[in-house]
Amino acid sequence: MTDATLAFAHGDPHQLRGMEGVGIAHDGPAPKRIVTGYGFWIFLLSDIVMFSCFFAAYAVLLGQTAGGPSGAQLFDLRSVALETGCLLLSSFTCGLATIAAGVRNERWFQAAMAVTCVLGLVFLTLEGREFASLVARGAGPTRSAFLSAFFALVGCHGMHVSAGILWLLTMMAQVLAKGFRADIQRRLLCFALFWHALDIIWVGVFSVVYLLGSAV
Repeated sequence: MTDATLAFAHGDPHQLRGMEGVGIAHDGPAPKRIVTGYGFWIFLLSDIVMFSCFFAAYAVLLGQTAGGPSGAQLFDLRSVALETGCLLLSSFTCGLATIAAGVRNERWFQAAMAVTCVLGLVFLTLEGREFASLVARGAGPTRSAFLSAFFALVGCHGMHVSAGILWLLTMMAQVLAKGFRADIQRRLLCFALFWHALDIIWVGVFSVVYLLGSAV
C-alpha cells in the first residue's frame, strides 16, 4: 500500500496535510483560472480550424497564377525573415510580461508589454509595405487565384495581430488602473495564449506560404 493509501486508511491528518498537491483528487469545482484557460483553448482551436482551411486553399491554389507572377517572383524573403524575427521576439517579451504579472511587478510588466506592442507594430508595418508593393506591381488579390489565397491567409493573420495589439493596450491600461486583480490575471492568461498562438500560426505561414511559394 502507498503512503497516501495508508494515510487515508488510518485517517492521519498530519500525513494528509503533508501530501497536499501530490495529485490526490479532491471535491469541488476547478479554479476559475483553469476553467478560463480551458475555455479559451477551445476558442483558439476553432480559430486554428479556420486557418487550416486557409492553408488548404493556398496549397491547392499555389500554382494557379493565371499567367501572372508566382511567389518566386514576388516574395522578398529577407523582409519576411525580419517580420518573423519581430513576431518571434514579441512572443518572448510577452512571456516576460506574463512572468512579471505572476510576481506582480507592474514596472517590468508594462515595459515588456510595451516592447511586445512595438514589435507587433513593426511586424504590421512590414506586412503593410509588402501588400502595398504587391498591389503597386499589379499583383493584387484579384490578379489570380494564387494571390487571392495569399492575401486571404496572410491578411487574416495580420488582422488577428492588429486585434491582439488592441487587446494588449487594453490590458496595459487595466493593470495601470486596477492592478493585478484575479480577473485581470485571467484576462492576461487568455491574451498570452492568443499571442503565442499567432506566433505558431505565423511559423506555418512562413514555412508554407513563403518558403514553399518561393520554390514554385
